[in-house]
Formats: sequence, structure tokens, C-alpha cells
Amino acid sequence: MSFFSRLKAGLGKTATRFSDNITSVVKKKKLDQEVLDALFDALVMADCGVEAAEKLIANFKNKRFHAEISDTEIRGGLAEGVAEILAPVAVPLEDNPAETPFVVLLVGVNGSGKTTTAAKLAEQWQSAGKKVMLVAADTFRAAAIEQLVIWGARTNCEVVHGAAGGDAAAIAYQGLEKAIADKADMVLIDTAGRLQARQELMDELAKIRRVLQKKNIGAPHATILVLDATVGQNAISQVKAFDAATPLTGLIVSKLDGTARGGIVVALAEQFGLPLHAVGVGETKEDLKAFDATDFGRALMGLD
Repeated sequence: MSFFSRLKAGLGKTATRFSDNITSVVKKKKLDQEVLDALFDALVMADCGVEAAEKLIANFKNKRFHAEISDTEIRGGLAEGVAEILAPVAVPLEDNPAETPFVVLLVGVNGSGKTTTAAKLAEQWQSAGKKVMLVAADTFRAAAIEQLVIWGARTNCEVVHGAAGGDAAAIAYQGLEKAIADKADMVLIDTAGRLQARQELMDELAKIRRVLQKKNIGAPHATILVLDATVGQNAISQVKAFDAATPLTGLIVSKLDGTARGGIVVALAEQFGLPLHAVGVGETKEDLKAFDATDFGRALMGLD
């Protein structure tokens, strides 16, 4: 199965919600204000956000108002509008040859998929010929350290870790130090999941950043928030809180398989404009791919 097929299947619940709403309003065969209002409601219900929904509806109205239109044409038009919003943020995650090792700090709340995302990225970059080092800076959970060590063995990447309960910033520093000594190309630092309301945990991220910069003034070169798509609008507050703790350079959205809230990707793009590097629809490395705005727009609307 192609990645687009998996993405479309993963966004099936969101697309079905759109289809049900569209089918119920297009019996009139004409795009009038009543239809536009119903489409706006459908977009907001799928977590696209009010601002993005208003933009999509206004654009659609300018092009097709009072014209006869089918449900397929509506979905196609909305898919194009979604792709236009998303295109500026569809930026692949790439290292900078001038910064070696290239340090990537992965942050996010509990259960967002950081550790799995770190492993997938490591496997992809290792397959591309990069020397990758993983750093287990999640010292709150012994299971997280064990999980990353297992992934390191699978991906043939060295894992730097300490004991559970240790100083996360110290582990991050040791990882960068070893990566420099071993001439690694990439360093992926997995941090503990933390709720955005826990200020002491958010302060720890700022500490990790400060400690890394003592070894390399430019580190981390990428600070990526891994978001669970199923949280919907809560993702907005997560971006604000994590960006305040350690300025974000991009996003990765995981767990798009099976969510009815796939529109949150559109809301994030409209509100923050942060690069969206990749989306995940499963557990294997093939299930994390660089973000494609056109594919996402069509999958969101249930189109091939």
C-alpha cells in the first residue's frame, strides 16, 4: 500500500465527516450561503480552526458562488484550498552540512510519539548513509530508556543514556559530547513527555537547551514538537507552551491514522506557520513521510 493510501485511510474518519455534511447540503445543487455555512461548520468540527475555515469558505465563495456544483466538486475545491494553506509549511527535515553534528531536539507531551518518531528518523537517516546517534534524555521513565535502546539496536544507532531519574540536561550534554568525538552526522535527543501546564518540566527543556549551547552555540539546530493528531484543538496550546519554553523550529504530527480530527494540521499551519516536516500514520519507518500539502488536502477530503 502506498503512503498516500495509508494517509487517506488514516484520515478516513475526518473525510467521512466532511462527506456526510456535504451530501446533506448539496441536494440543492447550487452553492448558496446555506451550503457555505454548513461547509464552514463541517470544517470547524474537523478541527480546521475558525480562521482557516473562514479563509477556505471565502475563497470557495469567490470562485463558485451561485454556481451549480456537485459534492465531488466541493471536495475538490476545498482540497485545493487546504493545499494552498499548507504548501508554505511543507518543509522536509534536512540537516545542514555546515552544522556537524546536526542536533535535533524532540519535545512533546506524554504519549505523543516522540520516541517512535526518533527511531523512525534515525532509521531513515541511517539508511541514507548518515551516522546517527540517539540520546535518551527521557530520564523520568525507565521504560523510555529501554525502548530507545531497543530501537538503537534495530536501527544500528548508538544510544547514549543514563539511569532513570538522572539529570536530563547532563545526558543531553554527554550525548552531544560523544557525537562530536565519534564524528556523528546527526544527533536525535528524545526528551520526556511533559504536560504544558507543568512549569518545572517546561523549565527543564530550557535547561537542556542552555547546556547544549555550552558545547555547541548553535545547538539544538532543530527543535521539533511531536504532536498527537488525536488531541485536536489542544495542539494549539501545546505549540504555544513548548515554543515559550524552547523556541520551536518545526512540527511533526503523529497518529494521523484513525483520527476524526485531521483538520488540526490546517489550523496549525494557519495560526503558526511553523514548518510541518512530516506526518505519521503507523509504527514502521515507512509510516513517517515528508509532508505533502496536495496529498494531505486530497486525503482530508476523501479524494484519490
